[in-house]
Amino acid sequence: MFSRVSILIPCYNAERWIYQAIKSALNQTYSDKEVIVLDDGSTDKSLEIIKSFGNKIYWESTSNQGGNVARNRLIQLSTGKWLQYLDADDYLLPNKVEKQINFIAKVPQADVIYSPSLFEYHRDGKSWQEFLPIPAPHDPWILLARWYLPQTGSPLWRKQAILDVGGWKDDQPCCQEHELYLRLLMARKRFEYFPESGSIYRQWSESTVCKRNITEIHYQRLAIEEKIEQYLETRGELTQLRRNAINQARFECARMIWLYNKQWATEVISQIHRNSSNFMPSGKAAPVIYRFAYKLFGFNMAEKLAQYKRNVNIK
Repeated sequence: MFSRVSILIPCYNAERWIYQAIKSALNQTYSDKEVIVLDDGSTDKSLEIIKSFGNKIYWESTSNQGGNVARNRLIQLSTGKWLQYLDADDYLLPNKVEKQINFIAKVPQADVIYSPSLFEYHRDGKSWQEFLPIPAPHDPWILLARWYLPQTGSPLWRKQAILDVGGWKDDQPCCQEHELYLRLLMARKRFEYFPESGSIYRQWSESTVCKRNITEIHYQRLAIEEKIEQYLETRGELTQLRRNAINQARFECARMIWLYNKQWATEVISQIHRNSSNFMPSGKAAPVIYRFAYKLFGFNMAEKLAQYKRNVNIK
């Protein structure tokens, strides 16, 4: 017998999208569900749209307190054993919940079922979708370090697992799901990969939490990388693959940080080489020519050459 799923939708000033979000929740083919919406002090017509669904949903309205406070309140309101979070500007494919619930029968001890997302881009009056795979190995520690664990609406979350780690961190300014993923992994909660995508993650604004303050994003991400490393090292679980993933993530942050704070970026690279003296970057963030310059001349010179190349291409 399957368990009830609570579909939880925090909303703040999302009048453009909230109707489709709620509709996609109600249209889930999985029958044992409830849809709960919390309006976080919207000043647009969001609450009016929410109320239009009548008794098909349960809703509540509060003063604006932020996304994680709203998510924690939604947990309190929920009655399901499993939680499906859905941001108000995203939506779900009709069989998303049903497919993941069916998968749980194969992995009954799972606490988080995570899947790839479909990104939907909106720009200049056009929209298009892109499938974002979650690459192997499906070691959740590596996936977290590389920022490959998906956005909030992709997983199905065991309610008790989130409660066990104290819920969402109310004052986390960004990287909110990543911070929660970290605490769940540190609490030894079980993550299972399900390969089918059922969540649509919209990319339509530069003013979202994950884009507003790039310095804060880099600070919070590097703090999470540090905690991953310290935890795994303390437990004797920092394998070479995991160490490489952490250092590659730091390198990619350093490349972006270099554009606005060269000293900080250099410090990040120094930290990498203190831990792994033979570190060599890889992947799309370090093309062949860049890696050659990095090996011969070091990080700062490689960045200067990359900056020169960008300027020439612009001209």
